Amino acid sequence: MDGGTLYSIGDLARRTGLTVKTIRFYSDRGIVAPAGRSPAGYRLYDIDAVARLDFVRTLRALGLDLPTIRKVVDRELPLPEVAAAHAEALAVQIRTLRLQRAVLTAVARRGPTPEEMDLMHRLAKLSEKERGCLIAEFLGDVFAGLHTDPEFTAVMRTMTPELPDDPGTEQVQAWVELAELSQDPDFRAVVRRMADDQAAERAQGDTAVVRRDLAAVVREQVGPALAAGVAPASPAAGPVVAALTAHYAYVSGHRDDSDLRRRLLTRLETVNDPRRERYFQLLAVINGWPAPQSLTKVLDWSIQALRARIRR
Repeated sequence: MDGGTLYSIGDLARRTGLTVKTIRFYSDRGIVAPAGRSPAGYRLYDIDAVARLDFVRTLRALGLDLPTIRKVVDRELPLPEVAAAHAEALAVQIRTLRLQRAVLTAVARRGPTPEEMDLMHRLAKLSEKERGCLIAEFLGDVFAGLHTDPEFTAVMRTMTPELPDDPGTEQVQAWVELAELSQDPDFRAVVRRMADDQAAERAQGDTAVVRRDLAAVVREQVGPALAAGVAPASPAAGPVVAALTAHYAYVSGHRDDSDLRRRLLTRLETVNDPRRERYFQLLAVINGWPAPQSLTKVLDWSIQALRARIRR
């Protein structure tokens, strides 16, 4: 193209791939101004109009509105500043779309009632501050009166979900489910019961004892027996049960007798609530942690083994 040549709207349309109607629209709004007029009064454009139209088309494809585009092409607004602001706006839209997708995917999978769907949607839309308040209220409720104990403070930290600024769909879905779970009064009662049991053991046992999580002890003691195919009610399971009860007697400060075995059985049954395991699975997804090892099989085995010996 010759820099001194003027072109009609039709010429520009052929060279840019835009329609005559679109170019006229941009011209009417001052985004691409004509360089002159033909003797018949038709608008004519110079070579700069082609580059300007290509630039406008790129900005429109990126989602910028026409008033902003006009300011950019007229150099009233610096392009980097506009690009940064638009990128942030797109990031917000992407987060919103991910939340919406997560809710719709959960709806398709679970088939919730309209009330449950509304709750899921509201939970997904909570701000970071609101999410923090919701979890803080849950943990504050189940650990009420215990939060000053360093041991329980550490437990509360390990139970706190932290949804990242740019979560994936799976993380959003996990957050919605975990938030629902935290609002379940029955689940709260279960967690509170576990906390109370642990607090009672600390009060009655030797405070100098370095305590290990009961579930971890069960996994360590029962895992090999389970892998070896030892039946819970068989004589071969006796030494494993004895090791469990001896440990529990040590940390709780009670004698290893039938009463202690009943208390241990109740404790394990509480810990074996599937919602507890689900909470920690969801927590791992949200926080990007490795998936926790399932305790269901070792807890089931331990419960069956204790029941078999309590009946005798």
